[in-house]
Amino acid sequence: MSKEDDNKATVGRWFTEFWGSAYNPSVVDELAAPDMLLQYSLHEPRRGRADIKAFMGDFRAAFPDLAFAGAAELIAEGDYVVGRWVGGGTHTGPAFSDFLIGSLPAATGRAMRFTGTTVLRLKDGKIVEELGLDDGVSALQQLGLIKAV
Repeated sequence: MSKEDDNKATVGRWFTEFWGSAYNPSVVDELAAPDMLLQYSLHEPRRGRADIKAFMGDFRAAFPDLAFAGAAELIAEGDYVVGRWVGGGTHTGPAFSDFLIGSLPAATGRAMRFTGTTVLRLKDGKIVEELGLDDGVSALQQLGLIKAV
């Protein structure tokens, strides 16, 4: 297999076990570099395995059915893999204050479903950066944190 194929296999596993419906926290230790950067427009950037696991633990506690899945084939070139995805969840858990635009009180019952594109950079088989551009406006509208005008 080529480097690109190996990188796509790593990212495919990351998308399934980190972002998918069957979250496996140990995948962070296996696939993420110790100082990995995770950055999306809805949240503060996260750096390092412990910070990334804490973020996902809080996110999944607030949205127990949280799940994202690929919406197209992964594209790889050199150290980079690009993926399109769709997903979301329903806020039935504790209060959640990780959105940059505002907070949710406990168990609002509001659902979000949105899309995005993510660029991941790998080095020596580990994910060192995950930078995503998501349709955060749709998610925040669905959650009632912003209003359409």
